[in-house]
Amino acid sequence: MLEPSYPYYVANKARKSRKTFDVIDKYTGKVATRAALPDDAALEEAIAAAHDATLPMKHFRPYERQAVLEHCVTRFRERKDELAYALCVEAGKPINDSVGEVTRLIETFKIAAEESVRINGETLNLEISARSAGYHGYTRRVPLGPVSFITPFNFPLNLVAHKVAPAIAAGCPFVLKPSEKTPLGALMMGDILAETDLPKGAFSILPLDGTHAGPLVTDPRFKLLSFTGGLIGWDLKAKAGRKKVTLELGGNAACIVDGDQGERLDAVVERLVFGAFYQSGQSCISVQRILAHDDIYDALRRKLVTKVKALKAGDPKKKATFLGPMIDEAAAERLESWIREARHGGARILCGGGRKGAMLEATLLENVPRDAKLQRMEAFGPVALLQRVASFDEAIATVNDSDFGLQAGVFTNDLRRAMRAWDELEQGGVIVNDVPSFRVDNMPYGGAKSSGIGREGVRYAIDDMSDIRLMVIRDV
Repeated sequence: MLEPSYPYYVANKARKSRKTFDVIDKYTGKVATRAALPDDAALEEAIAAAHDATLPMKHFRPYERQAVLEHCVTRFRERKDELAYALCVEAGKPINDSVGEVTRLIETFKIAAEESVRINGETLNLEISARSAGYHGYTRRVPLGPVSFITPFNFPLNLVAHKVAPAIAAGCPFVLKPSEKTPLGALMMGDILAETDLPKGAFSILPLDGTHAGPLVTDPRFKLLSFTGGLIGWDLKAKAGRKKVTLELGGNAACIVDGDQGERLDAVVERLVFGAFYQSGQSCISVQRILAHDDIYDALRRKLVTKVKALKAGDPKKKATFLGPMIDEAAAERLESWIREARHGGARILCGGGRKGAMLEATLLENVPRDAKLQRMEAFGPVALLQRVASFDEAIATVNDSDFGLQAGVFTNDLRRAMRAWDELEQGGVIVNDVPSFRVDNMPYGGAKSSGIGREGVRYAIDDMSDIRLMVIRDV
């Protein structure tokens, strides 16, 4: 179902290259297909084209932007199986999860199509004193201009969608660098965008090697850089100059299980296991730290171990598979070394811990030292830590004892505790009675502390990609 090779896109046009790079089937380790490799000249051409497209995109009417986005929705539906299979191969994502991500891709573009025709301003009452009598104020949002995007490997469809779809809705030309580990979804998106009436230069999609992507960060012709990835994002922000920067840099998500959850532990365990191990834990909001109250700790641990041991690992192309490979063997080796470090520090492995190539077993540990990498850093793999807490106060403090703050989960029947968690947890989002891994694509999504700045979620991204312009009229 894959093409022998895939082009990149400059100024809305597909472009082949003599130089290509291999796209690896993450489960078999074999070459699945190839993609054209852009050079520095292609990047400069793409940036210049985006700059030249500033006014044409600004004048591209909201209903025209909506038509482009609706075309994408239709074509994504028509090519759903192809998109899901490519995702399964290039990311090693189980096919059921791959189909789910295509569904979210469609939803994100559908939301953007709806938002594209309701980017509104407001009327201001300026007559707040005698000196402003007879003055009337109005605002509207205008496109920011050319924007640059850098996206990671773990959601190569939907994380791209959360940048591309709002840019089209807002009227911003863009240059996208998808991860070279998983470029196919973005390149297939380019194929569909090339079918539309977008102004020339409205988009370019270049799966560059990271060492050649510097102008996406530093070039002053870009008015915004949106980066999703690791903590290197803070270094990119320092180099970005005067442009606006939004960052989503991950976390080590915690989930509190209150002592009143005894009667619904089976349902809680179901969600915890999903949140920790879906797509091999390679999600910024994967459940990494489970904080369980003394009253239910032993029962929760027993049920978690049983459920984790039963997870089906193997070939992601098989529908029965829940746990596929990590993105590559180096990532699995890194996490295996973190598990080993925690164990040497006194942690106990409750289940898992083994590795074969890029396949790391679903692993559950307890008593992990506070200074271990598994506690302090983002695991980004199929590992979860179980920790006993004596009170809700201790749980809140433990969640906050982290450099990260993307999302946290709280299972509780006490509304006061739920509201307190919302007040006190230093997180971008608090999910009550579910795991922090929950996300709907119209909600604001982003982090506090080292987890980043700014918010995704289509409407919120449109706000970042536009400026408020004021007009004041005086009665004469």
